[in-house]
Amino acid sequence: METITAPAAPLKSAPALTFAVPTSRWDDSVAASLSPAQLLLYRSNLLGSDLTVTNFGGGNTSAKLEEVDPLTGETVEVLWVKGSGGDIGSMKLDGFATLYQDKLLGLEQHYGGPDDDDKMVGYLPHCTFNLNGRAASIDTPLHSLLPFAHVDHVHPDAIIALAASSGGEAATQAIWGGRIGWLAWKRPGYTLGVQLRDFVAANPGVEGVMLAGHGIICWADSAKACYEHTVELIADAAAYLNAGLAGKPAFGGAAYETAGDRAAIAADLMPRLRGLMTGARRKVGHYSDDAEALEFVNSADFQRLADLGTSCPDHFLRTKIAPLTLDPARLHDDAYLAQKIADYRDLYAAYYERCKRPNSPAMRDANPVVVLVPGIGRITFATDKTTARLAGEFYGNAINVMRGAEAIGDYIALDEQEAFDIEYWLLEEAKLQRMPAPKPLVGRVALVTGGAGGIGAASAARLMAEGACVVLADRDGAVVEDVRAGFARQFGKDVVRSVVCDVTDEAQVAEAFAVAAREFGGLDILVANAGIASSAPIEETTIALWNRNYDVLAQGYFLTSRAAWPLLKAMKEQGGTSVVFIGSKNGVAAATNASAYASAKAAANHLARCLALEGAPHGIRVNVVNPDAVIKGSRIWDGDWRKERAGAHGIDTGKELEEHYRQRSMLKRDVLPGDIAEAVYFLAGDQSAKSTGNMINVDAGNAQAFTR
Repeated sequence: METITAPAAPLKSAPALTFAVPTSRWDDSVAASLSPAQLLLYRSNLLGSDLTVTNFGGGNTSAKLEEVDPLTGETVEVLWVKGSGGDIGSMKLDGFATLYQDKLLGLEQHYGGPDDDDKMVGYLPHCTFNLNGRAASIDTPLHSLLPFAHVDHVHPDAIIALAASSGGEAATQAIWGGRIGWLAWKRPGYTLGVQLRDFVAANPGVEGVMLAGHGIICWADSAKACYEHTVELIADAAAYLNAGLAGKPAFGGAAYETAGDRAAIAADLMPRLRGLMTGARRKVGHYSDDAEALEFVNSADFQRLADLGTSCPDHFLRTKIAPLTLDPARLHDDAYLAQKIADYRDLYAAYYERCKRPNSPAMRDANPVVVLVPGIGRITFATDKTTARLAGEFYGNAINVMRGAEAIGDYIALDEQEAFDIEYWLLEEAKLQRMPAPKPLVGRVALVTGGAGGIGAASAARLMAEGACVVLADRDGAVVEDVRAGFARQFGKDVVRSVVCDVTDEAQVAEAFAVAAREFGGLDILVANAGIASSAPIEETTIALWNRNYDVLAQGYFLTSRAAWPLLKAMKEQGGTSVVFIGSKNGVAAATNASAYASAKAAANHLARCLALEGAPHGIRVNVVNPDAVIKGSRIWDGDWRKERAGAHGIDTGKELEEHYRQRSMLKRDVLPGDIAEAVYFLAGDQSAKSTGNMINVDAGNAQAFTR
């Protein structure tokens, strides 16, 4: 690892950030009407929705409940336990696996020792109760082998800080006396369940057990008591760590200053890093300059601790063995960035070769997930935005763990071989292989101008439906925010952003693309769609009207393309990028009383052809979709354009105009925003990877617009 040079002059250090101390959120009035299974869900959701208690997807809960066996009619004991891959904060009842408790206890006859851990997982489906298809978690034995009705296993930051510190065992004794035990590190599985059961049997007064490097497990006789016991233990750990941190700077104190323009620096840096992370799939980025990230990357101990890597398996699986660190003084040096990425991949490959087993899966993507930059913060990359965001949050958890662990001793990272055995666990590989194939545009970022309009919104929706992240750019801030909010409900808030952008304003255009870079890491697809329409005889066409058409339809396309160009060029080694201009039938066919509009559209179409020539060496494809008479759902037709075009054709402005255009077409069909969106999707994706400089007419057939 390269040593990052800190400023020579000492910097003033702020006191260390502290751990949040959770309190009970249990509401007896809510719990009173719930069934035993619903109480388990209520308890689980309360725990999982409090990030001081557990992080996304982390932890598991269980209850041993009496159920009627549908086959025999007898009452049997059933273990309800969080299913594999679920999130206790958002799960529903169908997120629990249900298993016969007596069958789970009977599995021990098949257990011959630690080498049988993977084999034991294969027996879990045979214990399924009532044909429940939810797969049981690898942690199921921790719950089934304990003789308690209600069990919680969580790994919040305050707990992992104890579990990952050389002073953790002594701190556990100091905080709880003998009430909470301590078990040395053991990978999750049946063997850990047996060790835990035997420890509890040998220590009958114990109320919970700290699992080194892993978390805490505790129990009680009721759902409420179990929940409050869990929260109380976390609060105890947080208070103890806060006392150790009081009045002291974290991580050896500050060694770097926070950059005032860090968001702009991140927007410049992320696309260049993203372009270097070649592999099977493109990456999406996530940037954070939260307090935890800045406290860590600006500290004197930053490099030492970053090199150690993460500790908790929950963190590690999201963040890789260690982050990539960058020298903030060399961020504008493309050769330096390329070398750092190459070095990281070499280090990862060497780690794989050192640790692989005879039956290990093939090496996966060797690119870094977490990138740390003093003064700037934390950047994470993954194949989709949600995974990138969660990786960043998990590394934020790891930072908290390191801070707490160092306050009471030395931070202990996960052993390299143990880390590898978890990352390349055959059971984890099997889970990855069961995942559905990603959608075609996962990992791609699009920006759509005029994104609040009919064609723009339809195009954005089509791209998001295929997995893309989208920035909606529109001059109407209120409307574009409403569209964004609707898409967030439909596709998830991670994948869509909105920005106010008048395409005739150079500064607003630049900021729109900075948003794409900062929020998602760059750009793969530009849909230049923002437009206006006007109609007037040449004698009534004013200079202002003429300029307005050319400002939006020609200069606006030029400004957006020019701003997009460096972001698009950065992705050359990843298979290239795509620009789609939304043109018009009038760009190739003359129109009565529309000289300003039609000629501006023709200028944009020719600009696309010029850009196709210029972009080809950089893998940038540029194509045009020419719609005609997209009336339904189009904002352009809400204003004077409808009246003006009706007047030009000598017809009524209502349904008669729509019928006129339908009958004028060769196919006698309406053209809708969704029809244009289909053409946009085709030109944006790999199915048109060998097409550039082309026009697709989506006009229900108009011989006058046939390209020649």
